[in-house]
Amino acid sequence: MKELPEVDLGFDELLRILVGSLRSKLLLTGIELGVFNHLSGPKSSDDVAKALGTHPENTRLFLDGLAASSLVVKNKGLYQNTPVAQASLVEGSPTFIGEMFTLMSQMQDATIADLPRLVKEGPSPPSKGMDMGSEEVWVRYAASMANYQRAGTAQQAVEIVSQLPEFPSFQKMLDLGGGPGLIGIAIVAAHPNMKGVIFDKPSVVNVAEKFIKEYEMEDRMEVMGGDYTCDSIGEEYDLIWASATLNFAKYDLDTPVKKIYDALNPGGVFVSLSDGLTCERTQPENYVLSTLSSALIGQDMGIDQGVIADAMLRVGFKSTRSRTIDTPMMPMDLDIARK
Repeated sequence: MKELPEVDLGFDELLRILVGSLRSKLLLTGIELGVFNHLSGPKSSDDVAKALGTHPENTRLFLDGLAASSLVVKNKGLYQNTPVAQASLVEGSPTFIGEMFTLMSQMQDATIADLPRLVKEGPSPPSKGMDMGSEEVWVRYAASMANYQRAGTAQQAVEIVSQLPEFPSFQKMLDLGGGPGLIGIAIVAAHPNMKGVIFDKPSVVNVAEKFIKEYEMEDRMEVMGGDYTCDSIGEEYDLIWASATLNFAKYDLDTPVKKIYDALNPGGVFVSLSDGLTCERTQPENYVLSTLSSALIGQDMGIDQGVIADAMLRVGFKSTRSRTIDTPMMPMDLDIARK
């Protein structure tokens, strides 16, 4: 008689991966419908359905899915946002990142739908989707990143920079590839008299100017538009901060890092916060998976751990200090170099 195989396997992890796409769709649908806007306090599914004009029973099932995904809590038939959903997914909140997640998803969708062909045939531009060379896309992305920066990243940058022994003597800083500029604004605001420059694409610095006005920093902040790989980034800085931007020059890191070195005053400090791929480029998980779609179409911008620090030393920085820190999204590598 044929016997069953002796196995000791659990398939729960495989099922978790399989339903991961459903969790993603629940999150994005909740953002699209504005569900989280109505769950700051306990609400029944009928109340939510009435507020949204949606099907009552399917609204209940949808809310149960959000609860199973730990985006809302359900207690005695009433639903309410979890703390992270309340902080991040309610429109109008200064830390609302729903728009950023929606845009990220739109960037990935066409590639993911074409995944089998890309694996078989190799990189080629998707037939539809977002043009990442489009100025409109860059502006949208910069605007959506603003709430992410002020949801913890900017505060973390201030903590890092303010602990530098040179911080009290700083007079001028550059936020290189600063996007909406909230990090540069926060660092300058934490100093009694330092001034700052936000450098990014010309269309993107227009976004940064709006936040400079919002935070009433016009007398201490200015913007500079250009491409740091070929344009001047200014000079006589005491501090240059670059977060998640050197990826665009990963195949010739020495050139921009040397430009950064030259732009610093003697004794100046360069701080880089960037992805640092480890475990044969399979970790950190969130970074590898969130950038996989662009890598599959030939735009692999991931940087291996230690590469930026090595470039710092090659171009002349006298010392570097490196460590991995937790950020709101994922672990990232912090490299600090001194001229």
